[in-house]
Amino acid sequence: MSKKIRIGVFGAGRGSTMVGVMSQHPDAELVAICDKYRPALENCRNLAEKYGEKVTLYEDFDKFLEHDMDAVVLANYATEHAPYAVRCLDSGRHVTSEVLCMQNMAEAVALIEAVERSGKVYTYAENYSYFRSTWEMRKIYRRGDIGEFLQGEGEYVHDCEPIWADITYGERNHWRNWAPSTFYCTHAAGPIISITGLRPVKVVAFENPNRLNRTYTARKGDGSMLCVQFENGGMGKFLTSGYRRQEESIWYCVYGTNGHMESDRYGERWDKLHTWIHDQKKGDYYTPVFDNENELSKSVEGHGGSDFFTMQYFLDSILDREGKENAIDVYTAVDMTMLGTLGLKSLFSGNAPIECPDLRKKENREQYRNDYYCADPALAHLPGQPPCSCSFGDADIPDEEYEKMKRRG
Repeated sequence: MSKKIRIGVFGAGRGSTMVGVMSQHPDAELVAICDKYRPALENCRNLAEKYGEKVTLYEDFDKFLEHDMDAVVLANYATEHAPYAVRCLDSGRHVTSEVLCMQNMAEAVALIEAVERSGKVYTYAENYSYFRSTWEMRKIYRRGDIGEFLQGEGEYVHDCEPIWADITYGERNHWRNWAPSTFYCTHAAGPIISITGLRPVKVVAFENPNRLNRTYTARKGDGSMLCVQFENGGMGKFLTSGYRRQEESIWYCVYGTNGHMESDRYGERWDKLHTWIHDQKKGDYYTPVFDNENELSKSVEGHGGSDFFTMQYFLDSILDREGKENAIDVYTAVDMTMLGTLGLKSLFSGNAPIECPDLRKKENREQYRNDYYCADPALAHLPGQPPCSCSFGDADIPDEEYEKMKRRG
């Protein structure tokens, strides 16, 4: 390798984890960080300087994009990743995107074509695919140990009420307040797609009315369930919600024609795995070991250590070396994300099944090129948009509730 990859990070909140990894990584040089919130920028500067990196701070994305850098980590608002990814790719930069990769199908087409047009690396940082448990499940499945995929389940249940003021700032139109219950789906569904390598072909969605979320200013349904058919005839059931729960439910289960594997629901959750191999009449319960662990990977604590691997495989992809095959590419990222995008259509279509197109095929893209269907208030003026975030009706939360949330923050 002739030089380190010069990295910029857009989004200093969630991006602080990436700043920590890239500041220490032997193949990376952290050079720039961008965010509109100055205190978060300063926190990231202090973190980078702790590891000997001198970074330039930007509050303006246009100025940030002029910085001399090879690649950008997108850790900005989850509903705004696609347009910024397109800009970065078109500027000649490699991109890794935090979840989610797009918020409507038009953005999906634009993102895929930007990757193809630019020839640059794009990876999707769905870190839940890189837990000890889910990564081990991928290896087991692809060895053929549990046979052909029959059914998979994933849950991401995270009660965010205690931190809502801190993560929404009391802003009525903060994305977390209006994003529909189906939107944040890839923590639930992404690992099953990563494990099996299968593409979804149909999705049906169901959701709860807004009973809990309205109590802390969110306007979406309390939870959603996505029922999915995969290309081999297998099925998936994916739950995403903010239900009341002592600790997050981060849980995955796969049934095959020759067995079963399942992560823990409680306790170590993402670090423990149960398996049953039918033809061997053998079950096991153990803590898997990460591939290629090193001192840096062991020091990264975020999300069970998985945050390190999203960055490692991004760098491997840029450097075109072993490890790049473990990265999630743009087509798979879109497959994961469209379940929530098209799930919203299902909700407002009386829970009708919606086809999941294969956008790897150019002939499938025209139908979706101008499909901006989503709950974003900024796009509400477009024809045919959903009337609100929840299929049971608008929560109609008064402004004074947002003012209360601001004072709590």
